[in-house]
Amino acid sequence: MVETVGFEYALPEELIAQQPAKVRDECNLLVLDRKKKSICHSIFKGLPSFLEEGDILVMNDTLVIPARLIGVKEETGARVEVFLLRERENSSWEVLMRPSKRVRIGGSINFCGGKLRAIPKEKVNDGKWIVTFEYSDDFYRILEEVGEVPLPPYIRREARMEDRERYQTVYAEKPGAVAAPTAGLHFTKELLNLLRGKGVKVVNVTLSTGAGTFRPIKEERIEEHFIEPEFYEIGESACGIINEREPGKKVVSVGTTTTRVLETVSGEDGKLKAGNGWTDLFIYPGYKFKTVNSLITNFHPPRSTTFVLTCTFCGRDFLLKAYQSAIEKKYRFFSYGDAMLVL
Repeated sequence: MVETVGFEYALPEELIAQQPAKVRDECNLLVLDRKKKSICHSIFKGLPSFLEEGDILVMNDTLVIPARLIGVKEETGARVEVFLLRERENSSWEVLMRPSKRVRIGGSINFCGGKLRAIPKEKVNDGKWIVTFEYSDDFYRILEEVGEVPLPPYIRREARMEDRERYQTVYAEKPGAVAAPTAGLHFTKELLNLLRGKGVKVVNVTLSTGAGTFRPIKEERIEEHFIEPEFYEIGESACGIINEREPGKKVVSVGTTTTRVLETVSGEDGKLKAGNGWTDLFIYPGYKFKTVNSLITNFHPPRSTTFVLTCTFCGRDFLLKAYQSAIEKKYRFFSYGDAMLVL
């Protein structure tokens, strides 16, 4: 059994980034070498100097949808906030609503003058609801018009227009996420072209990141925590490139979401199998990585599943030492913060 208390650390609140970096790839990059147990400081646009021809960079191409909707109850005109969590079938979604005490099953919540309507169908556990949406145009096009960017709870401000671009990777393609795969926020198209020009192979997978990524581990034992399933997809081409890599080359996972996809579809021999489905893989100490041997990630909150995964990859004591170094150097933490490369 692994005690959750071992995955806490003290972080000055002023180091929690409230704004994105002025330029994506000019953020700080902390570089950890697990074999040498060394730590060095760089900037993100210096990433190509740490990678070699034949290395494989794997990225999560999920696209964050404007998942926060503000509507009014048709019966009373009262304001209701609806936060999309997970798409089901037949225009149904699992959502959070607030205030939810007076929400009536079978009622109607209207958005943008009725362009979009939500009909509450069922109340489920943890304050969640199942609603069915009614609309006359493409659902995601309407969301772009009426929805707001779902910023994480530790960014203590309202979303602004710039967040539509900056809380999204430059390579995002497949709608479905309600939280950004933040390790990828630092890449620019120019940096990706530099890496490709050096012979680094770039491939995509998809994991539709859910709001559960922000849920802290409250259980005393790590093993008792449950990760809500998230939809993943990985194609034959991506699997082939990774499976056919030269010995000794890096498989650099961009973010914990990408890591969970790769490890979900990896056999014990490290060979990947293409497909799609739902994963609730929770990586904590004792887990043996089968495919991923390098990691790009942000700095994560204490008691989070993302922090635990990174501790498992690096070794907890080494990672805590690295975090302390980042704190002393005034690195910026969490979603809009600085980055780390683990070799």
